[in-house]
Amino acid sequence: MGNDAPAGTVTNVHDLDLPEIGLLDADLDHDEVAERYRRLAAEHWLVRTPLGFAVLRYDDTVAVLRDKRWHSASGRIAEMMGVDDPDFLARRRVSILSAEGDEHTRLRRLVGQAFSPRAADRLRPFMREVVNGLVDPVAPTGRADIAVDVCEPYPIPIICELLGAPKEDWQLFSRWAGDVLRVFNATVREELPIIMAAQDELDEYTRDLIAERRSRPADDLITALIAAEEEGDRLSTDELVMMVEAVIVGGTDTTRNQLGCTVALFADHPDQWRLLADQPDLAPRAVEESMRYFGAIRGTGRFASTDIVYRDVLFPAGTLVSPSFSTSNHDPAAFDQPDTFDITRPAPDRPQLTFGSGIHYCLGAALARAELQEALPILARRMPDLAVDGAITWKPSTVGIFGPERLPVTFTPTP
Repeated sequence: MGNDAPAGTVTNVHDLDLPEIGLLDADLDHDEVAERYRRLAAEHWLVRTPLGFAVLRYDDTVAVLRDKRWHSASGRIAEMMGVDDPDFLARRRVSILSAEGDEHTRLRRLVGQAFSPRAADRLRPFMREVVNGLVDPVAPTGRADIAVDVCEPYPIPIICELLGAPKEDWQLFSRWAGDVLRVFNATVREELPIIMAAQDELDEYTRDLIAERRSRPADDLITALIAAEEEGDRLSTDELVMMVEAVIVGGTDTTRNQLGCTVALFADHPDQWRLLADQPDLAPRAVEESMRYFGAIRGTGRFASTDIVYRDVLFPAGTLVSPSFSTSNHDPAAFDQPDTFDITRPAPDRPQLTFGSGIHYCLGAALARAELQEALPILARRMPDLAVDGAITWKPSTVGIFGPERLPVTFTPTP
């Protein structure tokens, strides 16, 4: 390993003798994948992958994410997956997810207040209303498919309320978000027509929504973004479109999948579910602990914008690394008893990494936290004695954002 080299020597990462992980089999159980990575992490901080290298330990993952020389690979994912369609590649434009340097700093500065915890807190009463409305039809029956009945529809009304979009457009948002995010799947090449069609529809809709808010301001995020100004600087129309689309796409599949992962996790820990129902003030800790233990976003991608030496290892410019959130979140050097799920665990010195770290830390983290903190205690109270009823159907391990497609449960009926 690079850190085992004699002091003062630097080894090219391509010359290191590293374990390799091949392309993941879509049929692999997620527990098997996680166990494979954690077993490797006990011996190595770095492993070779088909596209580059995976970083497996907490401190190294944080070091990469906080080093501004490592740039976001989100804009290159499709190409790395072998996509060479010129029409698709010509669509690429700057996104806050992939912007770097001064451009990224400017965008975060302009929009930061609109995504603050205070802004998210204003939506908490509406979040409770939405989740109760989803539980109402199933609570008296004592049976539900959590993924379909609750998780799938939950974030959409909240995003629409945030943006000021009409209720009749909820289903459109849900479809667009799912289709655009296919770009992060290993099957992206086969799904390009679906992705591009969704991008076109979403772009046209967003531009119309922005034009309407310019003429008729409202108490919503789009109006706040239009008004955002810093020393005379404002977002352009294209930047507004990018930000709104980032909210729609980034704020739906992530939250719905994380909620599904979390409920499935609680179903395996019924004592913790009862505890949350009895002590709803544990919700903030429950969210952080569940995201640490079982995060829907398992990692990210970074490429070296220049030659980078870290731990006596030279990563040449262009090298791709994939910091593993899921493995780092179980690093025993960072978390005491990392394989124990405990929502009463004191806040650790080191935060869970599912929201990322560094300059690309999740812009919507406050909103996602609020959504999960409001939903979980309501579900725990209204679905007591939760138990999985049959098999959970998980999304394949090749998807970018992981979670259950079907999560059938039973519970003691409630009004």
